[in-house]
Amino acid sequence: MFETPMTVVGRIITDPRRRIVGDQEVISFRVASNSRRRTAEGAWEPGNTLYITVNCWGKLVTGVGAGLYKGASVIAVGTVHTSEYEDREGAKRSSLEMRATAVGPDLARVIARIEQRPQPHSTDSPDAEDPGQDADAVNAGADTDPEADAEALALSA
Repeated sequence: MFETPMTVVGRIITDPRRRIVGDQEVISFRVASNSRRRTAEGAWEPGNTLYITVNCWGKLVTGVGAGLYKGASVIAVGTVHTSEYEDREGAKRSSLEMRATAVGPDLARVIARIEQRPQPHSTDSPDAEDPGQDADAVNAGADTDPEADAEALALSA
């Protein structure tokens, strides 16, 4: 199958739907991407609207499920293909679908707070930092003043 890479900027127009396909989870939702153009007089007029179904597999399921919702402005990147089917009346139809490789909020339209997944770290290395110590205490060694450290923590909180 020939896959065309594509980036879509738009708004989620359906509630994201989580389901199991085989032994994998997938979240699907529809995106509407509106175009507009400038007239000869300089005013903006609406253009055509692209509707596409975005399918998110693998690690995208967790992030999309936790952070995106109907009405959210998004940017989706992936490969697109046409899905052909017959409707209830027997007429042949087709729809555009994307297998997403990346999906996120459109930061030109929303403010987002990013939360990273915890990264496992190795404690095998003798130089590994103790998570309870701050970087300055590790770099300074044992010559730290406990009262100054407590004050610094109070100021940073």
